[in-house]
Amino acid sequence: MSIKRISVGARMSQGVSHGDTVFLAGQVADDPSQDVSGQTKQILTKIDKLLAELGSDKSKLLSATIWLTDIRGFDEMNKVWDAWVSPGNTPARACVEAKLARSNLLVEIGVIAAR
Repeated sequence: MSIKRISVGARMSQGVSHGDTVFLAGQVADDPSQDVSGQTKQILTKIDKLLAELGSDKSKLLSATIWLTDIRGFDEMNKVWDAWVSPGNTPARACVEAKLARSNLLVEIGVIAAR
């Protein structure tokens, strides 16, 4: 079975497919000056693009992990998530409060999907 990697860097790839499974690295906002809602929208747009590049889409999500720097942003993030996620195809999901790599990042999301 072949492995395909996209947006390969020295430290990590943004996405990897192996067989019928797609793994994305944790995605963060390109413009971290925005609030939780704005950062979440940016991230989900990036996830859509990466999944498409690897032959998948949000209707095939298997698992999602969401990290928030402040769990008080949970409802704000969920409003964006709920409007984006494919109805009837919601993944297994975890959401936790965590310190992220840069202080201006409020949200990070990683997903695993089928192809």
